[in-house]
Amino acid sequence: MSPPEQTLRPLGAAEEALVRALGDVMMALPRAVDADMIRDGGLRLSEYTPLMFLSEAPGSRMRMSELAQACNLTLSGMTRVVIRLEKQGFVQRVRCDEDLRGWNAVLTEDGLARLREAWPAHLASVRRRVLDNLAGQDLAQLATALRHIAKAC
Repeated sequence: MSPPEQTLRPLGAAEEALVRALGDVMMALPRAVDADMIRDGGLRLSEYTPLMFLSEAPGSRMRMSELAQACNLTLSGMTRVVIRLEKQGFVQRVRCDEDLRGWNAVLTEDGLARLREAWPAHLASVRRRVLDNLAGQDLAQLATALRHIAKAC
């Protein structure tokens, strides 16, 4: 349901510039980091990200649905990525103990080693493409603002 007409306010110039710049970043940044990762680390960002989340999870395992949510993918999209990672020996899929209908993705030793190999390329890309461009900014305040935006979605 759309809001009543009287509550709609046109964007001011600064608001419009921010919204457009944010849209530009949302489109360009993942592609740029992905290209850097492939060139310098040999691993796609879409493969690096689930390995990263699994490495941080208790027991290096997550339910497929939770991993999909963490990676901002659909369950079917996450399944395709995990199958690719499984074929490379980086992840195993195992039945959930608590729910035999569900599946967990489990990071393997080879997957952790691959993540560690790709980490420098990811770090260099994120530093160059994001952090170097935010020098002098209050990063904690910016992170809080971005989290508020994400929660509102």
